Amino acid sequence: MRDVTAGSESVLELLPMVFADPGEARARAEHVLRAAPSPVHASVAHQVLGIWQRDFGDLRIALRHLRRARDLAARAESADREADVLATLGVALVHAGRTRQGLASFERGVARGSGHTRARVLYRRAYVWWVLGHHREALEDVRRALPVLRQFADDIWTARALTLRATVHLALGAVDRAVADFTAAERLWDTTGQEHDKADAVESRGLAAFRSGDVPAALRLLDEAEERYAKLGTPTYNLSIRRCEVLMAAGLAPEALAEADAAIALLDRIGGQSTRKAELLLAAARAARSAGDAHTAIARAAVAVRLFAAQRRTWWETHARLVLIEARVAAGRRSGRMVADAAAVAERLASFGSPAAPEASLLAGRIALALGWTADAERHLAVAARSRHGGPPPARMTGWAAQALRARAAGSRRGVLEACRRGLDVLDDHRMTLGASELRAHATAQGAELAALAQEVSLAEGSPRRLLGWSERWRATVLSAPPTRPPDDPALLSGLTAYREIAARAEAARMEGRPVPALEREQRRLEREIRSRTRHMGGAAADAGDRLDVGRLLDRLGDGRLVELAVVDGRVHVLLCGQGKVRRFAGGSLAEAVAEAEHVQAGLRRLAHPGAEARLPLVEAAGRRLEELLLAGAVRHLGPGPVVIVPPGALHRVPWALLPALRERVLSVSPSAGSWLRARETAPPPEGRPVLVRGPGLATGGAEVPELADRYGAATVLEGEDAQVPRVLAELDGAGLAHLAAHGTFRADSPLFSALRMADGPLIVHDFERLTRSPYRIILSSCDTARLASVGADELLGLVTALLPLGTAGVVASSAPVNDAAVVPLMLALHKGLGAGLSLAEALRDARAALPGDAVHQATGWAFAAFGAA
Repeated sequence: MRDVTAGSESVLELLPMVFADPGEARARAEHVLRAAPSPVHASVAHQVLGIWQRDFGDLRIALRHLRRARDLAARAESADREADVLATLGVALVHAGRTRQGLASFERGVARGSGHTRARVLYRRAYVWWVLGHHREALEDVRRALPVLRQFADDIWTARALTLRATVHLALGAVDRAVADFTAAERLWDTTGQEHDKADAVESRGLAAFRSGDVPAALRLLDEAEERYAKLGTPTYNLSIRRCEVLMAAGLAPEALAEADAAIALLDRIGGQSTRKAELLLAAARAARSAGDAHTAIARAAVAVRLFAAQRRTWWETHARLVLIEARVAAGRRSGRMVADAAAVAERLASFGSPAAPEASLLAGRIALALGWTADAERHLAVAARSRHGGPPPARMTGWAAQALRARAAGSRRGVLEACRRGLDVLDDHRMTLGASELRAHATAQGAELAALAQEVSLAEGSPRRLLGWSERWRATVLSAPPTRPPDDPALLSGLTAYREIAARAEAARMEGRPVPALEREQRRLEREIRSRTRHMGGAAADAGDRLDVGRLLDRLGDGRLVELAVVDGRVHVLLCGQGKVRRFAGGSLAEAVAEAEHVQAGLRRLAHPGAEARLPLVEAAGRRLEELLLAGAVRHLGPGPVVIVPPGALHRVPWALLPALRERVLSVSPSAGSWLRARETAPPPEGRPVLVRGPGLATGGAEVPELADRYGAATVLEGEDAQVPRVLAELDGAGLAHLAAHGTFRADSPLFSALRMADGPLIVHDFERLTRSPYRIILSSCDTARLASVGADELLGLVTALLPLGTAGVVASSAPVNDAAVVPLMLALHKGLGAGLSLAEALRDARAALPGDAVHQATGWAFAAFGAA
């Protein structure tokens, strides 16, 4: 270690070092104190240790060091040294929640310092004003500090001041000004060795990208900042707060809540900053509210309100009060007092220039409407509606939601539909900036209220065609355009390979009864890395995909029927499309249908094993009840032709072939009418070569594959060591027909990691998304391959829905566990039909009819469905 006690200049180098290399600065400061330093040198060393503890450790220890540094500076009779320490102490006191003492320390610091030192004190007081939510005061102190810092050619502190001013501009919604300051600051950081400050600059650019509406760029920059902080070994509480905000905008509220809670636990463990804890509690409350957990949101927000109030942080306290009222409304509370409280919050937020003000006005209007106070509601909603014409997408959607509620209260159905259309257009523009299908799906949740309002109005108008159009407007929108193909990112490819290897090792260890915790931890780490990298992709599509052309749909149906199930206010409405028209029939309760579908799934699981024949009548009876709930009077009008079922996300696991009216029909399922129409119009590839894949571990060994190989002759057969993911993907790309006999695993917690087991590990949805064109027809012959996760507004994520936008026109897969031995004759009969020129749906109907009549084979036939239109 170099001698840091040789002179004042070398000791003073420790202060900038604490933000360039915090660990080294701490070690050197401790070395200085062991060498019996002068009061000035000891003051610097204690200040460095105080800064380290303040930002990365225990705030109580920080305050002890900083008070000692202040006293030593006074003993040395160095006014500027004392002023500098007083500013550092002021920041620490404010972060500890002792706002009055902190501001008093700054008053003394400003009075004691002069010239260059005073400018640095003013910058730090500006930072404290920002922490407290006093934005005008923060901008004034930066205005006074910047010319002096520039005059002294102090690039480090000038860059800090520019970064702070940019952050304040963001809080006030002035994104362009913020970007200009961030850009100027980053140019200065490039000339310094301040690695921690550089990481902070990257983090700040991520926040600016988010405020500009670029979620993928925001996630990429925040991940880059986290990597930089990790190299320095510094905690990232502020980064967690910012990432929570971005994750919530992407519809990933449960993930945001988990991140905020983990950061709070860490902060509590080390005795960290009270101010950061309050901000994290606010982030957690927002995330819990977005995730539908009103009680957790109330608990977190209430504590945040108390902390902010004690810290005299009115700006933050007001934002926390907004979340608290929203959570209470979500929990079912309504009162006149809450209208007044929400209106007061809105007024205060507007006085702060906060972009959240329209949200509070919308909340006041909602509560007033629920109470029947139409005049009050109109007043508040009119204020909220002003935001519909400008600002970031969430603010504009807030404005259009307010406008839709105003129109409904005024009895203007046309006004409701126009506001809903305009609001969902804003969401579509935002959604299509996202490249990852996961983010696109989750983002649709923000439009659920608008779509539901439009459906209510369409139902009240008695127009089945319009209700169909609005049902389609928010259903399976992820399938309306293919996801952005992942770039040839070496790190992503390496991560996928490593994930596959670790997952295979973990599976082998489980089968051998060996412990797997370490392997599972590494697998989860790799999942996070892959998920993170795919979320960085920006959207490539110029629009939100085609809107459903009902006329074209009716033409394409021919003699067939398409049954779309729309859910309005918890009731199922059957929209029967065919014979050139759309008709509506009233169905039953969605909740009852979901419960019945779960009973059916449980029965099919039992019937997959011999000896459960007694369950068969119960399963068939449940199928009859499902038919009454879901098809109702439409059954008599299905006609003799093929039927396409378009269920909502909540009903995607219904085995439709079990319903008596559908058992002997040519039957297919589609996530939306629009996706069926696109599949119907997808042309097969000119070559149409078949690919047969046999994965490991099947009870029958994939016994149908050798027979199918003999039948097709020229088919590509991949089995044993040939059935490894890279080779399988290469052969699948552009194939006409693919049959994959491989164990399927559905991941409800992370559907894009649902997988088929290959020789070298899992083939996951992220792998399929790398295909230039997925096979025209795919047959997945094992369990649970049709299981999907319902996310966002009415989106479905899983293997089947990953394939449909990538060029696949038809998929056969199962939505339940199946008997491996019973699958073999079903698959052979299915391929026999395909060889005769039938579609997947036609061949599957005939294959079911050809099976033996025992319970196991019947249940196996019902578990499989044809998706799409090939």
